[in-house]
Amino acid sequence: MKKIITFALLLISVSAIAGGRNDQVKYPEGYQDSFTHYNTQNRANNKQIADMYANEIAINSVKSGTLAEGSIIVMEIHKPEVDDSGAPIVGDDGLFIKKKFAAVAVMEKRSDWGADYAADERAGDWGFALYDTKGMPKKNNLDCATCHTPLTSTNFMFTFPKLKRM
Repeated sequence: MKKIITFALLLISVSAIAGGRNDQVKYPEGYQDSFTHYNTQNRANNKQIADMYANEIAINSVKSGTLAEGSIIVMEIHKPEVDDSGAPIVGDDGLFIKKKFAAVAVMEKRSDWGADYAADERAGDWGFALYDTKGMPKKNNLDCATCHTPLTSTNFMFTFPKLKRM
């Protein structure tokens, strides 16, 4: 029985870490009113559309070509409307037509994460977390850090060029 409990706890911890750390990267309450919306785009997975928001620290510091500690980026993830074949329907603007608000991904930049948030779970000083649309931790099997880590020239962000235009 002890082995089963230990194995279950291991699976839970691996699952939580895979898509980020909700215990480290908190949901930014009220971000839609206090952050700046800076981009909407179809996601690279070709199955979602995302709205991007940045806090004031990110907006003010991006002008220097980097993002300061305390920067927070929020990505609202929406499922698109699909046609009979399951392909996303594209609007006149080239973006998928939003159907359902699905999740909120959060990136936070800090240098003081502590020993329990290992460097290989982050991308540089960026930590990650995923939440449902009500701000509750959402289970997922994504590995955010793996995709963001190679993006050193863009501050570990896919949308850094869009943010710089603010």
